[in-house]
Amino acid sequence: MSSPAEAAARALGRGLAAARRVPGGDINAAWLAELDDGARVFVKARDGAEPGEYATEAAGLRWLGEVDGGLAVPEVLADGDGFLALAWVEAGRLDAAGEEELGRGLALVHAAGAPAFGAPPPGAPHGGLRLGAVALPPATGDDWPAFYAAHRLAPLLRLAADRGGLPGGGAAAIERVIDRLPELAGPAEPPARLHGDLWSGNVLAGADGRPRLIDPAAHGGHREIDLAMLQLFGAPSARTLAAYDDAHPRAPGHVERVPLWQLLPLLVHAVLFGGGYGASAVAAAQRAAR
Repeated sequence: MSSPAEAAARALGRGLAAARRVPGGDINAAWLAELDDGARVFVKARDGAEPGEYATEAAGLRWLGEVDGGLAVPEVLADGDGFLALAWVEAGRLDAAGEEELGRGLALVHAAGAPAFGAPPPGAPHGGLRLGAVALPPATGDDWPAFYAAHRLAPLLRLAADRGGLPGGGAAAIERVIDRLPELAGPAEPPARLHGDLWSGNVLAGADGRPRLIDPAAHGGHREIDLAMLQLFGAPSARTLAAYDDAHPRAPGHVERVPLWQLLPLLVHAVLFGGGYGASAVAAAQRAAR
């Protein structure tokens, strides 16, 4: 049985000169594949990946990367049921211009929009939302508070409670947020084009100091979701947030809404890991409902 690196090389019509393992995230294995023509390719794969999973990720990268003046993504070279092959990006650190580019470009990506809340990227085989090992079924809507309540928080709350991932009485605090979403969600906004899993590790800084978006769970949603997640698992620079607001100012009250949007990734982590994440989800719900 061939390795994912060999499968990727065959899909590209090249020979594989060498391959070595590299970091690939929480659930995927990854390789740096060197092809016989000197090209370097990032290949990710995992046993048990669902058919169409990597094609959906590839569609998300293309959708995010097509925005004029937006943010770069690694070029999709090939995808199959068992792997995804991307052009290799040499890693570095964001410089000051790169931090500003991240904010400005993300604002443009969000402003490019989506057909509906929950809408998948064009051509994506999967219409649901996958965050790590947690998958939510396909759904779309045109009312954001109702959509966020019914198709994001409520199913994640059920999963977390069923798996014992919440402290005693914690579910009630989250249910109160769900009931109050129409008043908590802020001014109505059109569906934004979201990365969907935008923690700091999914912003790849190139050796040129510029940002690239990787590992998306792209879909239509509220734009403050991406920014709240970026602030939960990382600390975006003041330059990034200022550049975002210069290009596409956030609505009044966005600071107070951060815990409301962070409730989503915290519940995902409570489903997967329980413990402190469940307590953090409850604390976020309490802050959001003040």
